[in-house]
Amino acid sequence: MVSARGVLWTALGAVVGLIALVLVVVLPAVEDPCEDATVLGPSQTALPPLGGYAPGDRPAAAASGEPTASHSNPSVTGTPSLAAGVGPIRRTLPMAVGTFAISDVFGSRNGGHRGVDMAATDGTPIFSVADGRVVAAGPASGFGNWIVVDSVDVNGRSYSAVYGHMWDHGVLVRVGQSVRAGQQIGAVGSAGESSGPHLHFEIVPGGRFTGGRQIDPLPWLDGAPTPDLGGAQWYSSDPRCQRGFGSAGGALAAGKVPPELEIWYRRAGSLCPQITSSLLAAQGRQESGFRRGATSPAGAQGLAQFLPGTAAAIDPDDGRPYVIDADGNGVASVWDDGDAIIGQGRYMCAIARKVTQWMAEGRVQGDVTALTLAAYNAGEGAVLASGGMPNQYAAHYSETRPYVANILAMEPQYRAPGSTGRFSPQEGSAGAQILEAAHDWLGTPYVWGGGGPQGPSGGGMDGPGLTAAAVFAASSGAVSLPRTAEQQWEAGYEVPMSKAQPGDLVFSSFGPRGPAQVGIYAGDGRMIQSVPGADARSGGGVSEVAVPGDARLRRVL
Repeated sequence: MVSARGVLWTALGAVVGLIALVLVVVLPAVEDPCEDATVLGPSQTALPPLGGYAPGDRPAAAASGEPTASHSNPSVTGTPSLAAGVGPIRRTLPMAVGTFAISDVFGSRNGGHRGVDMAATDGTPIFSVADGRVVAAGPASGFGNWIVVDSVDVNGRSYSAVYGHMWDHGVLVRVGQSVRAGQQIGAVGSAGESSGPHLHFEIVPGGRFTGGRQIDPLPWLDGAPTPDLGGAQWYSSDPRCQRGFGSAGGALAAGKVPPELEIWYRRAGSLCPQITSSLLAAQGRQESGFRRGATSPAGAQGLAQFLPGTAAAIDPDDGRPYVIDADGNGVASVWDDGDAIIGQGRYMCAIARKVTQWMAEGRVQGDVTALTLAAYNAGEGAVLASGGMPNQYAAHYSETRPYVANILAMEPQYRAPGSTGRFSPQEGSAGAQILEAAHDWLGTPYVWGGGGPQGPSGGGMDGPGLTAAAVFAASSGAVSLPRTAEQQWEAGYEVPMSKAQPGDLVFSSFGPRGPAQVGIYAGDGRMIQSVPGADARSGGGVSEVAVPGDARLRRVL
């Protein structure tokens, strides 16, 4: 016999089970915190201004630890804008009517063309299509030079406008600058992979650096609404959903650092154009492994491993200590996440400016990024005294140089695909993606020992540097080839020449230790390779050449 209590418990269990079933079936799980976030309405966030509060500017709410709306995004009713001033956001053509002709459409080249090409006379003015903020301006592989402007439309949807192929002198804006619709920002050129003067133009809902996807820009220019295709959501109250939109910090790949640190690396990577969020993240991994409370034997402290004297030292650019109260809690501390990471960015930017000046004066030689990292590790004086990469003491070889090499090797893992303007993997075979990535570096100068997964270094790349960069880009950062042709010969598996496919690695000039040369098979007996010049008048570089007679192939993806 079933007791009354048993019946009651059975009925209760059935009700609970039914509720659970409804929750599972009707309410889907949201793994991405930004998946269902609204992009409309005002946003409230307690994050302080980029770079931290200036002395005396910290609001009382921040001092008391209470949330503050001082950094709120504007409400939709206040007209969304990432540009200075107010007024309705307008769309204008990127060039004046009658000055251009469409020479290639969106989706051509088997879907690989992610914008439209507008042929025009060299030097034709290029205008910003909307109000916004410049997040990239200058060299970009494949584009030669590019400009990327982040904007928000009247519905609160974020998007980027991308302009490519300007000559160096045709880039008329700088990173961080606010621009208005119709303002001239550049001039038509034919830099990079270009067969003649034209503008390559893209519209990227969700942000070019922040997970968005390109759409056909012509209907959009004609008044079509900006679609919601994922990516950054400028009006989300969760800063993780903004992903650094509207700043150069958007170049940090999502999910690569602890979630609570991500927004700080994005902000620190927006302080100066020389120091990116991905570089700071790789440096943070090298310094502390993202572990709080770390203290080195030398007394360096916190996430960014600051020596107390360095943390308190004065930044000559603004007269404030390197480590400031960036998080607005009333205390500047190397133990606070935001203070440490913003301090790291401030110090790296100050060093980069000094190194750049020393290079202009002929006092040091080398790569700005590498020398900045070396100065962070060994001190600015070590770089200046050595005329470049530190070489005065044994520790410079055993500690500083490996420190620099490790960070530069890790940096691409923290960089959002395509954020430097180069190839971003699309649909297609792995080999075809390797070849497509290699095309982005055609014309890059030959530099012995240059290049690697991060792309060119020291102004160029050699053969193994090219193949490492192309394979890394094609695999979305999953595969990092070693540094030399001999070591790369150990990757993947060998395939006979009769079964060669585009993207296979081509090895040649074999010796007792293995091959001395490596390139990328392009089909029809041709390959892309970076080689030194034939004589002093030829600098060599990345170009398409014939496959040599002693070539052997390996497939790595």
